Amino acid sequence: MSNFSTNTNSIAPVGQPHFYYQDQTLFVEQLSVKALAKEHGTPLFIYSKAALKAAWDSYQEAIDNRDVLICYAMKANSNLAILNLFAQWGAGFDIVSGGELARALKAGADPQKIIFSGVGKQTWEIKAALEANIKCFNVESIPELSLIQEVASSLDKKAAISLRVNPDVDAKTHPYISTGLKDNKFGIAMEDALATYEHAATLSHIKIVGLDCHIGSQITQIEPYYDALERLLKLMDQLRGKGIELAHLDIGGGLGIRYQNEEPPHPRELIGPTLNVLQERGYGHLQLTLEPGRSLVGNSGVLITEVLFLKDGETKNFAIVDAAMNDLIRPTLYDAYHGALAVEIRDSQTTTYDIVGPICESGDWLAKDREFALIAGDLIAIESTGAYGFVMSGQYNSRPRAAEILVDGNQSFVIRRRETIDELFGHELIPTIS
Repeated sequence: MSNFSTNTNSIAPVGQPHFYYQDQTLFVEQLSVKALAKEHGTPLFIYSKAALKAAWDSYQEAIDNRDVLICYAMKANSNLAILNLFAQWGAGFDIVSGGELARALKAGADPQKIIFSGVGKQTWEIKAALEANIKCFNVESIPELSLIQEVASSLDKKAAISLRVNPDVDAKTHPYISTGLKDNKFGIAMEDALATYEHAATLSHIKIVGLDCHIGSQITQIEPYYDALERLLKLMDQLRGKGIELAHLDIGGGLGIRYQNEEPPHPRELIGPTLNVLQERGYGHLQLTLEPGRSLVGNSGVLITEVLFLKDGETKNFAIVDAAMNDLIRPTLYDAYHGALAVEIRDSQTTTYDIVGPICESGDWLAKDREFALIAGDLIAIESTGAYGFVMSGQYNSRPRAAEILVDGNQSFVIRRRETIDELFGHELIPTIS
């Protein structure tokens, strides 16, 4: 099922009518995708500013002026232009590296709205975050807590921390993006959390401010959040009994998007009930923090690719295109489904194709068993690539990375120029060896 509407008046199934067909040609907002591809070349990532704003507004409507901080999980898409939009709209940021910290600050983020997550924080990253005066660290292990204390002491600063606890809740998602089970590398085990908080309270350069939990990504059922919340509340009661008071509760992100026929929850289904439960249980004074990523950017983008050759096989027909697994790795890595649309619809008989790239791997595919009427030179739009598209791309087979553009109404802006061949090896050196 397509994520996009087929005329200018109908609403897309994902609730974002910013991609549509006009005279059988795909448009994004007020611009022709074919014209954009001609101007900028392919492969090409195109993002809709209106789609980004609509996704952001869905969270704002759910918040309804209550004390909730939305920290965009920028690993989903870290282009500076997109980060800058979210910063303008008042977002905080969930980061997982020193590089992401630098990106967020460069894009205009408020440091007091930055949360630093991740299991492998290094000394230089902790130091940079403390010097930037971020909101807090989400601590994922006891050795990490010790390192933060050490670095904060060397700088004579207090490090605000929350502990990320692992509630052992199954988010019913792909095992590679499930993060809340005992077998996952993330967080501190629930049975160790109270003692770790008590230990943190004794550290001279640590300030406890919150409790954090993140159970996974592309979550399409609301129940796992409620299961995790109940376990967090029991821990919060224990902390209160020990005199440890919190300023915020961070329930993570992970709300899914529609790739095919999923029906993920609306943010209001998570935020409203969570706030109600906190009020009922005596924690209505806490700030609620969320870390959405994919649900803010996923359906804002498409990857445009050109058909190079059509190859008929005995058991399969292949549309060989100029985009590949180095541009969009999700199908190869997760066996993920992405919708695929003809940029121009042909009124002729269709054929079933696998859409594959030029890379020398059998796993180099973008979509399988799709019906198209194609000729060489046609353009195909791979849907829902606003999240984990370019940001996971690479240079395998010495392929330059794609360009990214942002569309705002009838204007388009290059927000990352296409990589050049020379830039592929610009950082490499040939030593003089006799």
